Amino acid sequence: MKKEFHSSIDGLRLRKQKEGTLIQINGWCFHEKEADRSIRLYINGQEVPCEILPITRYDVAGSFPKFQVDPHVGFMVKVNSNVYLESLEVKAAVEGREETILKLNERDISRFLDKEVIEYSIDDYSEMKDENMAVLLGWALDEANSQFSYSIVDEKNVEVPSTVRIETRRDLVQLKMIDSSQSMCGFRINFPVTKDGVYQLKIVGDTSTRTVPIKRELKKRDNLWISYLKAANPQRIYNAYEYLKNNGVRGFMKRLSLGPGSFSPYPVWFERQRITAQQLEEQKRVKFSYTPKISLIVATYNTKESYLKEMIDSVLNQSYSNWELCIADGSSNEKVAKYIASHYANDKRIKLKRLDQNYGISGNMNAALEMATGDYLGLYDHDDFLEYNALYEVVNVLQNQKYDVVYTDEDKYDDSKGVFADPNFKPDFNIDLFRSHNYITHFFVVNMDIVKRIGGMKKEYDGAQDYDFMFRVFEQTNKIYHLPKMLYHWRMHSLSTAMNPESKMYCYEAGKNAILDHYKRIGLSATVKLLPKPYYGCYETTYATPGNPLVSVVIPNMDHRDVLKTCVDSLFEINTYKNIEIIIVENNSRESETFTYYQELERAHPNVKIVYWKDDFNYSKINNFGVQYAKGDYILFLNNDTEMIRPDSIQNMLGVCMRNEVGAVGAKLLYDDRTIQHAGVVIGFSGYAVHINNGIDEDQPGYMMRAQLNCDYSAVTAACMMVKKSVFEKVDGFDPQFKVACNDVDLCLKIRELGYLVVYDAFSIWFHYESKSRGYEDSEEKIERFNNEVAKFQKKWGKILTEGDPYYNPNFKIELGPFIYL
Repeated sequence: MKKEFHSSIDGLRLRKQKEGTLIQINGWCFHEKEADRSIRLYINGQEVPCEILPITRYDVAGSFPKFQVDPHVGFMVKVNSNVYLESLEVKAAVEGREETILKLNERDISRFLDKEVIEYSIDDYSEMKDENMAVLLGWALDEANSQFSYSIVDEKNVEVPSTVRIETRRDLVQLKMIDSSQSMCGFRINFPVTKDGVYQLKIVGDTSTRTVPIKRELKKRDNLWISYLKAANPQRIYNAYEYLKNNGVRGFMKRLSLGPGSFSPYPVWFERQRITAQQLEEQKRVKFSYTPKISLIVATYNTKESYLKEMIDSVLNQSYSNWELCIADGSSNEKVAKYIASHYANDKRIKLKRLDQNYGISGNMNAALEMATGDYLGLYDHDDFLEYNALYEVVNVLQNQKYDVVYTDEDKYDDSKGVFADPNFKPDFNIDLFRSHNYITHFFVVNMDIVKRIGGMKKEYDGAQDYDFMFRVFEQTNKIYHLPKMLYHWRMHSLSTAMNPESKMYCYEAGKNAILDHYKRIGLSATVKLLPKPYYGCYETTYATPGNPLVSVVIPNMDHRDVLKTCVDSLFEINTYKNIEIIIVENNSRESETFTYYQELERAHPNVKIVYWKDDFNYSKINNFGVQYAKGDYILFLNNDTEMIRPDSIQNMLGVCMRNEVGAVGAKLLYDDRTIQHAGVVIGFSGYAVHINNGIDEDQPGYMMRAQLNCDYSAVTAACMMVKKSVFEKVDGFDPQFKVACNDVDLCLKIRELGYLVVYDAFSIWFHYESKSRGYEDSEEKIERFNNEVAKFQKKWGKILTEGDPYYNPNFKIELGPFIYL
């Protein structure tokens, strides 16, 4: 009989554990004619219930062009079995047809069964031939969650000098191979190699040791357990080529400007994570203990029938049923009202009010609001649509805590092409980003008690009425939850702002006024400027600096007179904020011209002071020492290899830092070729942190325009960082255990721990003449030093490394690089 299934088993994991035998099987399978195939597991001839995780396999879909292969052909089967394994079988099934795709007998099982205490994977081995250095990447774990030590030994079992850095492996958590408590199981090992050397990896745990041969010919991601995660890499190259071919060099470079993210098509990612029909049915059967009614309010105006249908149907098909849809129709004719009456009259949850005239977007939305009787209010546009699980996911969040606001991720739906596009993977609540543009937009759900306090939409903000409304909501609460799931689709068509930003310029002026009035209500003195094209809808806020307080600029220095002079000259000749003092912390300089320059500075400028640090280099101690001499209430830590570009940079930073809720402020730093060196720091990359938007052009937006806008981050670099002196003292300054690395990120996290914000100021712009090629890993000594400090950082800040950075988004894969979601 002709085989109608095509399949492959890519990975088999059989492992003895306390609770039984862990069985994990990875592969792919599809039927030539039937799309809905199922995977079944049989142990000792009996079908057993198991967890089956769908995996997207673009490589498989592209390898069978004559079939319509759904990318979701990949699978992972996982179960723990307490019985003795005599046989193991995986079958693929469609209605009326079943086929075996894996069959193991007792001997096969014994051969594959891993009885070692320590489990490991080597995912990547590479050599830097010019430097005779190798890098080994992988992970290891055991049931006791041991803290392993790693070493490299040669063929004579002699230990080779190496440096080890522990890394986060959230990819394994997402695959359900490990739980979140085990996420710090990754390793990165650098070690020297000889041409014909033979090497082994030695893993030492609390109770056991495992020695593993290193295959020097190993190619990237040779391990089959990880390979399917990365299988899109060749596809990514192909996608990049196709993008170049279809969009030209300019379009290609524009795509690159968004950061080093993937070229893989977003629609494929979206379909991979989209809820299935089976999961929707399961959600419908869930009985929540808290079942709030959600009132969705919509203002319709001559809405296209197909848009109207999709908008309403996406609510009707929700897996959570306690909702009402309140529609106020201000159309110039009866078409919308008649369509709703003829198609949806039987569902009393759909309420329609036909208005006697068009009262504008705010007036019409308020008319819809008057009909709302729910516990929560959801803002909804007449030409958009929801995922069918949107309300379920919101209510699910509210089971553990009654948040006042829940907002979700969203994308756009290109009506002309019929595809989902432009995903907005949002951070957790980020007030500075929100004041820079309405990054939240949809889907926005708010407690009705707050709505009753603040009232509805205001006509004077028409076009940005939801922006103003959200500001007034946020002024009433800090119980805000970001739901990082793609649940709302903003339709792009010829008349929408999403498709044509210039179609409604009045919206952006209304947005500016919404920000200004927000500042007035909370007592902040500031000016707001609408950014020019192509940043319509984005704003620059300049905060006042009442009293113009003294700023103490602390600059550590060792020799490099010309470098220091460039920095200091910019503070006197470019800088427009004059109430500063400069404290240069001299650190063991040897060149006479350095000391001559110090004398010249102190003679010429009474606000320059040289203080002398005579101990060994320790960045943290040096800066703490310099702060002891500071008279200002605000400290600007500044590297000697910086130079001010924008004259009001210090004043901009100071205005932000003077806000009560702010503890530290960072700047935009550029390399000398005017590409970005620093525009905020995200925690978690390679077990530590990374500069986001590093390497893109200074004028490029970065992901969701965050390189160009003020926003909150978990950390900024101390190469140019302003801190309230009072806050600096509360956290006991820089931690001296971080002599060279990690000190600024650690300081920021301590500031965040006290509840203060750390803000990236996109309008404070400086050169940072750090080499692009400079790194911590350009010598064995630096590698070891950096990794040792990272290890200390991981011990101190394990919680955020495990849980993820709140100012990033968990849909991005930190294992692959910044802003990569596929």
